[in-house]
Amino acid sequence: MSNQGKMDCGRRRLVVATAAVGGVGAVAALVPFVSSLLPSERAKAAGAPVEVDISKLEPGQMMTVEWRGKPVWIINRTKEMLDTLPKLADAVADPKSEKDQQPAYAKNDTRSVKPEIMVVVGICTHLGCSPSQKFKKGAEEGMPGGRRTCISPIPVS
Repeated sequence: MSNQGKMDCGRRRLVVATAAVGGVGAVAALVPFVSSLLPSERAKAAGAPVEVDISKLEPGQMMTVEWRGKPVWIINRTKEMLDTLPKLADAVADPKSEKDQQPAYAKNDTRSVKPEIMVVVGICTHLGCSPSQKFKKGAEEGMPGGRRTCISPIPVS
């Protein structure tokens, strides 16, 4: 006996229909699993870029915006602030930005695209509090920027 005979046309249609229904069922079952791997709308909104108009930010002024639930300080640095940066090289861990923690566009003395604009997350790395916004001139206080409200004699790191 040989298996070379022709397959019944009805049986062939049944096999094709069964395979098609099985394929559609497999895709329908995979869609929820694959979509659960994508970030939710809430997560997308939390990490979305924040656009701020800084055109009216005068030299020496600071504005605070929120990004991912954290305060972000945008400071338009004055000429005096920029002039004190070289004096503070000993107080900074990586004054020349040689480590790979800085993006390529910020590997300079001011660590910014525009030297006069400084953008930093306003969270203390020590205890997670937000330092005060009372800025003192340059090296007078040890470092440019605020002071910790949790431990006031220590400059912001």
